Amino acid sequence: MRQGQGDVVLVFNGRDGEWRATLTEVTKRGCVLRLGEMTRPQAVGPDLDLIVALVKRARLETIIEKAAELGASRVRLVLTRFTGADHTNVGRLQAIATEASEQTGRLDVPEVVAPIKLDRLLDGWADDRQLVFCDEAGDAGPIIQTLRESSPCALLIGPEGGFAPDERERLRSLPFVTPVSLGPRILRADTAAISALTLVQAAIGDWR
Repeated sequence: MRQGQGDVVLVFNGRDGEWRATLTEVTKRGCVLRLGEMTRPQAVGPDLDLIVALVKRARLETIIEKAAELGASRVRLVLTRFTGADHTNVGRLQAIATEASEQTGRLDVPEVVAPIKLDRLLDGWADDRQLVFCDEAGDAGPIIQTLRESSPCALLIGPEGGFAPDERERLRSLPFVTPVSLGPRILRADTAAISALTLVQAAIGDWR
């Protein structure tokens, strides 16, 4: 926003690495860049999805920002029985993810996927990744002891009111779902998402 003609910036597109570029033209509508040399090759982060029930806007925006900072590759939004909202501005959330990715220096941007119902998500589960269900009921094993080494992973975080009994029962009955505990205290959705992503990255992600 504060750069002018002749200034040098670093650019990336999520596929071809990071490049040094010079601003050759700057207008109110955009700019023209002249690419120079590559400064970093494209990095591939962990295959880590965050699936989160819709919550109030400010908390959801925090979740998206921190998911990008903590290395999530994708954020999928779901609607549950006790979800506190039924729609959101996915374009704004994607912009937040982009800004957070730029700030952290990562060379890709997590995709923010429009919300779908939880049942539809589970019915369409086709890949071999484990779905790590952060179960607030407290009778699951600790997440750090439950994660399977080097397995593609998706984290599921429920709404502020928790999952309905039948939702929880279905989740725990599915073979690809691994219920885990985030400790003895009930966490807000944004705290749970940040905590779970941190633990996954430390145990099987790119923090090792």
